[in-house]
Amino acid sequence: MTIGILKEPHPETRVSLLPDAATPLIKQNVSVQSEKDAGDLAFASDEMYHSKTVNVADRSAILSSSQIILSIHPLSDDDVKQLQPNTILIGVYQPLFNYRLMQQWASKNITVFSLDMIPRTTRAQSMDVLSSQANIAGYKAVLEAANIYPKYFPMLMTAAGSITPAKVLILGAGVAGLQAIATARRLGAVVEVFDTRPAVKEEVMSLGAKFIEVEGAADASKAGGYAVEQTDEYKQKQQHKISESLAKADVVITTAQIHGKKAPILISDEMLLGMKPGSVIVDIAASTGGNTLQTKDNATVQYNNITIIGNSNLAATLPADASKLYGKNVLNFLQLIITKEGNINLNFEDDIVAGCCMAHEGNVMNEKVKGLLG
Repeated sequence: MTIGILKEPHPETRVSLLPDAATPLIKQNVSVQSEKDAGDLAFASDEMYHSKTVNVADRSAILSSSQIILSIHPLSDDDVKQLQPNTILIGVYQPLFNYRLMQQWASKNITVFSLDMIPRTTRAQSMDVLSSQANIAGYKAVLEAANIYPKYFPMLMTAAGSITPAKVLILGAGVAGLQAIATARRLGAVVEVFDTRPAVKEEVMSLGAKFIEVEGAADASKAGGYAVEQTDEYKQKQQHKISESLAKADVVITTAQIHGKKAPILISDEMLLGMKPGSVIVDIAASTGGNTLQTKDNATVQYNNITIIGNSNLAATLPADASKLYGKNVLNFLQLIITKEGNINLNFEDDIVAGCCMAHEGNVMNEKVKGLLG
């Protein structure tokens, strides 16, 4: 059985599996092959893959001879034409947005596992690509903001005068938000945090930040670790609280997303107009629309002397470690579908395998994707 690693399209810098991560698979009698230059931007050369007995080949050879293909981003139509029947694709395909693509791949008898759909359970934590990459995104969001912000982050007392610490507002205390809190605090900022889930208050406070409470949030305990839609009444209270904090904030990190839906607008244009000149917003939710009306994905815009950075792929700015963590997630998932002898065994009784399978044997497998397809 052969696993193929594809080179990702520009501007992606990560790779699905670094050379060291191939070793456990090779010990299971699995052949691993990598597309030429697949790991270059993650500082993993073809020579490094060769040293781990990974074969390096061109893209066509990888596509036509691999039973499992690892590709973070969706394949092109030309790529798909070169696949063998029953090939398994493993990546992060955003199937609740790309549901038509899932249907197309199913019709071509391709088995698709989208790791962003893995259930958020304790057992699945070691395979949770969203969390491993969000951790990096939260860290880099603060560094990006600090680089653009025209003042210091920490408080300084000098002979020339005193500098007050930057005030950072973080919207969303998931994995990215918590890492952003920790990073901003390390840089000396005063941090306030808003989240619709009261349960995260203790974690926020343990990192040295102030938690902004808004009463009446919808219960998210049955949402599998994801945020949920809120009532209009709650949204009004939320906007008022956020508006108060925004007026005082120097830096804002927005991370709020609802699984499979457009990101909620938390910052209106009116609220932006009330912010200080020189303030910086880093919007991690940019790929699903962003948390402000002015956010543009993969772009930096100026609005009323405020800098708004839209970047939902900040993990790719740390390609070596991002690839290492992503590859470990992939490796842990592969252990569920590959036997010790190196054969494919798709056990759909396993909730993790079933939960992230989007297509198999000509059928769309995921109920949410089926619903979107009508």
